[in-house]
Amino acid sequence: MRTADFDFDLPDALIAQAPARPRDTARLLVVRPDGVADAGIRALPDLLRPGDVMVVNDTRVIPARLRARRGQARIEVMLNRAEDGGVWQALVRNARRLREGDTIVIEGAEDCTATVLGAPEDGAVLLDFGRDPAVLARALATAGEIPLPPYIARPDGPRPEDAVDYQPIFAARPGAVAAPTASLHFTEQLLWAIADRGVTRATVTLHVGAGTFLPMRGDDPAAHRLHAEWGEVSPEAAATINAAREAGGRVVAIGTTALRLLESAVDEAGRIQPFRGLTDIFLLPGHRFRSADLLMTNFHLPRSTLFMLVCAFAGTERMKAAYAHAVAEGYRFYSYGDASLLERAP
Repeated sequence: MRTADFDFDLPDALIAQAPARPRDTARLLVVRPDGVADAGIRALPDLLRPGDVMVVNDTRVIPARLRARRGQARIEVMLNRAEDGGVWQALVRNARRLREGDTIVIEGAEDCTATVLGAPEDGAVLLDFGRDPAVLARALATAGEIPLPPYIARPDGPRPEDAVDYQPIFAARPGAVAAPTASLHFTEQLLWAIADRGVTRATVTLHVGAGTFLPMRGDDPAAHRLHAEWGEVSPEAAATINAAREAGGRVVAIGTTALRLLESAVDEAGRIQPFRGLTDIFLLPGHRFRSADLLMTNFHLPRSTLFMLVCAFAGTERMKAAYAHAVAEGYRFYSYGDASLLERAP
């Protein structure tokens, strides 16, 4: 298995620069073992069954991109994961300019400073913002930017509407630096229709990290390591999911983030256990999925860890054929693009 095995031609024009409006008017490609079918997001209730359980991620995107300086040196900081006591792991552009013990000042929020803990490693560093969380919160509110993916062209920075467009309807717990983008398609009206269909909902949390933007390095996927992300499956969510499956319902993961967390929490018997902590699970073809029966997810980029994940879930050849169909039919790709509904490969 090589990275090149997951390559495909994707015209730049198919990478969406803005979401469908309303959100639930995007297209939906249904991928089953016997082929594909073109549909729309509003068809989702009819594609689900009474008794199914839909698992959503309630993480909330924070304005995690900050500009800072150390003396005269300019530095870009992407907060990635909160640690204890005001410490954050961050990805830093120009990290080579930093040394242990350095102090950086956040531009636009001069009262907010951070001390570098340890030498940067692979562009990542620990920053100590102090024990008063209100100082960093104010800095994020006044100087932080929503960290849109690099393939959404914003030469002058995020637009005002991105702050709403890039926030899912389920967003409740701040901590993500990237949106769980399958959730961007939902509206209140769609959720009502799904509930009327007899589908229950369970909520989990995975704070999506900046590692989701990092390219695959090298041609051996098995050698790639994902940055760890913090997640939680509460006892209540685990009980809801297990009860639905025991009653004959299907588990429908909304987004790859929900699926990765479920696979981190599932036991050998296929039961979801409560989970709270870090996960760096990397789902490649050959992985045996135990937690979910269907996956709703946006279209992913060539050679990406997320395209590898959907190939693992639904079958590599099936997904290559589905993506070829999506490209031919002009589906819109990635964060602001259309979605797919995948049945798990036998």
